[in-house]
Amino acid sequence: MRYLWVLLPLCLILTACQSAYYSAMEKVGVHKRDILVERVENAQQSQQEAQQQFKSALEQFSSLIKFDGGNLQRMYEATDSEFQACSKAAVKVSERINSIETVADALFDEWQDELELYTNDSLKRDSATKLATTKRQYNSLLKTMRRAEQSMQPALSSLQDNTLFLKHNLNASAIGTLKSEFNSIQNDINKLITEMNTAIKQSEQFVATLKQ
Repeated sequence: MRYLWVLLPLCLILTACQSAYYSAMEKVGVHKRDILVERVENAQQSQQEAQQQFKSALEQFSSLIKFDGGNLQRMYEATDSEFQACSKAAVKVSERINSIETVADALFDEWQDELELYTNDSLKRDSATKLATTKRQYNSLLKTMRRAEQSMQPALSSLQDNTLFLKHNLNASAIGTLKSEFNSIQNDINKLITEMNTAIKQSEQFVATLKQ
């Protein structure tokens, strides 16, 4: 319970900061809907970058298992560098999705509250219907994005395990052991690429809807 009393003030501060940010943006003509569009597009970009980074890591791993003499330490360092870059890309994807949730919640709360300001029942019904449709599309998109986000974890775990194994066994026999892992890593990365392509396509459709 004592942790709750610490977290609650922090949540209130963050909420107040977000509200102040949205208010400031509205004063210059940028509304929550605009911010949501921008953040969805940013998430698209981070997913595309993550795809490329995981492809690069797979290429490095392919080069590693073809190792036939030379500086194995450098091969390990290159492999580890690719893994670290993948980890950073995954964090960025998660942060972008979280930022979408924040502004979407604020937008839908505001939209719901403003329904009570209507005096024209017909316009109110139309707006309520559009709100329900937009929320349904958003929830579907968020689910797809989270699924794509989760698809990165198996690939990250495999890359980490193999990088650590190489670190602890810097010899030619280690390369032979890692060869058996390539197909598994390739399958994990291909799956995450497919999931992200689905999320990117759906987010494009959602943005088009918001811009109508």
